[in-house]
Amino acid sequence: MSQDEQEALAAQWAEALAPDKEARSAADGGGAASLNSSPVSKAKFKDMTKMSRQPRDNQLKRELDFILDIPLEVSAELGRTRLLINELLQLGQGSVVELNKLAGEPLEVYVNGKLVARGEAVVINEKFGVRLTDIISPIERVKQLG
Repeated sequence: MSQDEQEALAAQWAEALAPDKEARSAADGGGAASLNSSPVSKAKFKDMTKMSRQPRDNQLKRELDFILDIPLEVSAELGRTRLLINELLQLGQGSVVELNKLAGEPLEVYVNGKLVARGEAVVINEKFGVRLTDIISPIERVKQLG
């Protein structure tokens, strides 16, 4: 592309992207000075004073409304163990797998892989469930990260 073609293309882009008529005329050859003299307008922001003075409960409800339908994976863990492949292959019906927890210790409840609560196993209408006995505080969750 020749120098003249590049300048013509640059002028076309400048004209197309110019925000007002003065800038467009500058792009046609009025020079850089007229580009810099385009009118400036003040930014307009929504007044948030009323919203900031509303009770916190209403704000929190409005902030949470838009995320209430996001699905989460909730799991309860009875315990863990490590097995060799050989040991795993030898398991059969009636085999017992020893877990790292003692009988009576609380189950751990995870949401998206993060520990959020502890509880005890219950049976309701022939289905297992977890009765929560302890909710993990945000401070405890931060301690678990380190």
